Amino acid sequence: MEHPDRIHLRDYTVSAEIGAFQSERGTQQRLRFNLTVDLSQPVSGVGDQVDAILSYDVLTRAVATALADQRYNLVETLAEKIAAEVLAHPRAARIEVSVEKLDRGPFALGVTIQRSAGRVEATAADVPVGLLLYGAPAAVPAGAVVILPAAPGLPLPEGGDRRRIALLALDQAAWALAGRLGLEVAESRTELDHAIEGARPVVWAPARLAFDAPEAGCDPVALCFWLARRLQARRIEIALPDGAALPAPPPDLQIPVARAT
Repeated sequence: MEHPDRIHLRDYTVSAEIGAFQSERGTQQRLRFNLTVDLSQPVSGVGDQVDAILSYDVLTRAVATALADQRYNLVETLAEKIAAEVLAHPRAARIEVSVEKLDRGPFALGVTIQRSAGRVEATAADVPVGLLLYGAPAAVPAGAVVILPAAPGLPLPEGGDRRRIALLALDQAAWALAGRLGLEVAESRTELDHAIEGARPVVWAPARLAFDAPEAGCDPVALCFWLARRLQARRIEIALPDGAALPAPPPDLQIPVARAT
């Protein structure tokens, strides 16, 4: 039987309040985390594409999410929460989680658990994300906002893959817009998720994600609605020139669409 491919997080140390004893209340102590994840698919053949692998950010975010969820009396409960967070990802098949206290003496006290996908439940983090279609000057909202530039209006050649060319033109527009706004560009889902989790605005260059999704189209409005579904966005705002009508969303899109101010 072949061993699965694995990724790991080693010696990740964070200070937090934890413990059942009175002496542990109201004080921070160091916790050391070690996570090893068996992948559901081998890493061979991913083509060096970051969206084709389980991001290491999933592991560090699982620790941060678990610690933010509540104050724990037991490292065992914390380890269970971390395992559940990671195994909610479809590319994770099995996980070993070790949590150790480092400040209870001249030693490390802790627990190691092993869990498989399907044996634990996790609740996805509720991170409100908005989309802004940037077609006219508008203030960039703070927080988790994905910004898509309007079509640059460049002439398209008669031959070739016109949709691919249009998407690449939007990528160019995204880099130009990011430069003007002083923001980063996200091309992959991993980069988008990283910005959203960090509650940072980011400009989306759509070609990489949309190339192999013909249902996404190549029009910025259609792309905006398509990405809103995938991100489960809370809202869509569209910055329009004066007098321009607000595009109508698809009838089945249950996300509010409004004019950006």
